[in-house]
Amino acid sequence: MKTTSIKNQRAKPRIGMIGLGIMGSVMADALLVSGFEVCGYDIEDKAKLRLRQAGGVACQNIEDVVRNADVVISSLATSKALAQVTQEVAQAARQHPSHAKIFIETSTLPIADKESCAAILKSVRISTMDCPISGTAVRMKDRAWTVFASGAKSTYPKILPILRIFTDNAPYVGAYGSGSKMKFAANHLVAVYNVAYAESVAFARKMGLDPQDMLSLFGNSPVLGTGVMRLRMAMMVERHYTPATMKIEVWQKDMEVIGDMAKSVDCPLPLFNACAAIYTAAMAQGLALEDTASTAEVLGLMAGIPPKAS
Repeated sequence: MKTTSIKNQRAKPRIGMIGLGIMGSVMADALLVSGFEVCGYDIEDKAKLRLRQAGGVACQNIEDVVRNADVVISSLATSKALAQVTQEVAQAARQHPSHAKIFIETSTLPIADKESCAAILKSVRISTMDCPISGTAVRMKDRAWTVFASGAKSTYPKILPILRIFTDNAPYVGAYGSGSKMKFAANHLVAVYNVAYAESVAFARKMGLDPQDMLSLFGNSPVLGTGVMRLRMAMMVERHYTPATMKIEVWQKDMEVIGDMAKSVDCPLPLFNACAAIYTAAMAQGLALEDTASTAEVLGLMAGIPPKAS
């Protein structure tokens, strides 16, 4: 029985993690707990230190990640970072014949940038899967993530055991890029819901209600309740927005990506466009590093509710 366990552990692919921020570090930790070997790279030394402390191997560069992993997962904040990582992964693949053959891209970025990544990596025989994640880092422990997997259908069964470390909900949604489109649709709803809940909290306060009572009554309602409500309204009730599950300044990038996609397909998004100004106002009010739930402070100020105590 012990021998079988050792064989099973060795049969698991070695995972390389590029980008060890909030989402990347959570994925790395989950993989390590599940018995995977994980090596990773991040431009921040603190991120690499966290990986070492969790039991992973912190690499000095992307080349070492590609050389030592069977599957590489990327979690990146910008298109510029993806372009740089793609070039370095391709270069490493040319230098090392036994390089990683699968690249799982989990970031929320424009499809054109992801397609450029896939084309470059295809030239060095790496199959790229577009697998953005719907959910925050804190929700993974509840297995509340959805991973929208898209790309070569033949590659999907190879990565599914890895995705299932993070969530039971990792559907195959179609050709490469379909995952990002699903994520855009999901984030569109989150953007609107978040501001709607902020407005509702302000309305409750102006009527003299305790918004906690509203959350208790509505949070688990099969009609009114959502995961976004339970997560974000709880922060709005406490008026405490750190640590952020999604920073306002990072969310601005996602809003821009969704808006650009809507323009490219000639689809009006009046509710989305209306709520965009609230996030911009949050930036102007110095809330850039706080959770998107801090939009409740913007709506509260508009309603004449005194600012939260600092």
